[in-house]
Amino acid sequence: MPLLIVILGILLLFLLIAQFKLNAFISFIIVSLVVGVAEGMDFIKVLDSIQAGVGKTLGSLIMILGFGAMLGKLVADSGAAQRITTKLIDKFGKKNIQWAVVLTGFIVGIPMFYTVGFVILIPLVFTVAAATGLPLLYVGLPMLASLSVTHGYLPPHPAPTGIAIMFNADIGKTLLYGLVVAVPAIVVAGPLFSRTIKNIKATPLPEFVNPKVLSEDEMPSSATSILTALFPVILIGISALANLLLPEESILLKIISTIGNPVIAMLLSVLLAIFTLGLNRGRTMKEVMDSVSHAVAGITMVLLIIAGAGGLKEVLIDSGVSQYIGDLMKGSTISPLLLAWLIATVIRVCVGSATVAGLTAAGIALPLLSSSGVSPELMVLAIGSGSLMLSHVNDGGFWLYKEYFNLSVKDTLRTWTVMETTVGVMGLLGVLVLDIFI
Repeated sequence: MPLLIVILGILLLFLLIAQFKLNAFISFIIVSLVVGVAEGMDFIKVLDSIQAGVGKTLGSLIMILGFGAMLGKLVADSGAAQRITTKLIDKFGKKNIQWAVVLTGFIVGIPMFYTVGFVILIPLVFTVAAATGLPLLYVGLPMLASLSVTHGYLPPHPAPTGIAIMFNADIGKTLLYGLVVAVPAIVVAGPLFSRTIKNIKATPLPEFVNPKVLSEDEMPSSATSILTALFPVILIGISALANLLLPEESILLKIISTIGNPVIAMLLSVLLAIFTLGLNRGRTMKEVMDSVSHAVAGITMVLLIIAGAGGLKEVLIDSGVSQYIGDLMKGSTISPLLLAWLIATVIRVCVGSATVAGLTAAGIALPLLSSSGVSPELMVLAIGSGSLMLSHVNDGGFWLYKEYFNLSVKDTLRTWTVMETTVGVMGLLGVLVLDIFI
């Protein structure tokens, strides 16, 4: 009965979001209340659980996501994203143009939310395709594969960071393992897959063909752009390596671990960006702070959705459902990584949002972690991979891609949906291979 109540609760969540188009945060709170009461909890206790779950989730997450949004906005507004793109294209040349856009999507995608990265880079993709005479999808899909992977797998993006916090996973290790899994996923879903769809013609809408681009003098240098965009990854990565290589009592390890703490790493990166991409480029502090304010305003709903998922997770724990599911799974011979991936995939297909799918699946799969002893970092990546699977008409990213590339629904399914599914499957395979060695 406890499991049936959870299944009905998830179905209700699907209906509220997909069928009735109710805001995801409101939907999470309603479902949390319904599931908690149905599981026999006192109504006030349910409210307390929701509040505790919201507090626990946002308490660790809000600074990382807030700083991440600020960094992404500064990278975009300064022209650093454009500089990275144009420089890589110059270096790689027409023959290797796909690898240039893959690397661009990866570098820009790490500090930037998916939608922001998409809107910034797509006009540049259109410009590159027009200048080289190459098919638009041949140029564009590899970049989108990179953006999708960074969005689904890697901190400081909302879902992987939120899931890592739920599972008490080390964010540095999650990032390092994620990078290992990400590379083959991007290569197969991007450059290799896009070579099979050259016959599908994309004709962008006229307003996107001649995008406004910054002049050479208006953009920061390549070194400044890349260093600033990747600074949080560098700090967190060095910290993760130091934890593996240095003795536990080392003073140097404590210093590096402090600097590589995700919150401190993001704060230092934002401060660096304020100088390198703002003040040092002749922008006033007021102009830079306006960019920062707009960035934070843009992630308010993302934060609320994550908070709602945290509330539902806490209700599942406090009502005893998580323990019940864990006990059920103890005798299962199926890999907990595969089970977590399947849960995320089902929710993704029904709800559409990768962030909602990942965070909801994490709440359900949480007991699998304690009962199996599997790496929490790999569980984060397994759920992240599943949350990208089978994007279709209920996913905002599906329509964003369709409209910008001016494709039919059929051709969007043949290209975008297959690319996203390839990313999800390759992610699972990468996680299962890593599980052998970790």
